[in-house]
Amino acid sequence: MNYQKWIITLTLILPTMIIFGQKKQITQLENSVEALRQAMIQPDKNKLDVIVMEELSYGHSNGRIEDKDTFIRNLLNGNSNFEEIILSDQQITVNKKTAIVRHQLFARTNDKSKGPGEVNLHIMTVWVKRGGSWKLLARQAVKKV
Repeated sequence: MNYQKWIITLTLILPTMIIFGQKKQITQLENSVEALRQAMIQPDKNKLDVIVMEELSYGHSNGRIEDKDTFIRNLLNGNSNFEEIILSDQQITVNKKTAIVRHQLFARTNDKSKGPGEVNLHIMTVWVKRGGSWKLLARQAVKKV
């Protein structure tokens, strides 16, 4: 193949490879978001430990901030008790090994100190790809107005 044909072929193939690579990254990230959602409804220390980074900063809509250990402990002991979580309007932006995920969260809760309730929030999470999988680094919730 001559040089010009090689350049044309590469020009046509490279964007397709990039698009498929990004689609794979987004699918993996969507799977991680779903795994976190499920682990928050049915808390499992091992599953949460795998998906959440040690440096986690988890911001609640009331201004409370938790680190990884506090976040997991509050799910396990019922201080944060999610009976149902519905995510919608999800938007994902990937930049190399970092991603931002935004969505709406509606949840039925039954926290130990508050009893049954509902929350309707805007959520932004920051994910980092480490060891071939996406891990939650940060989360911030804001009440919908």
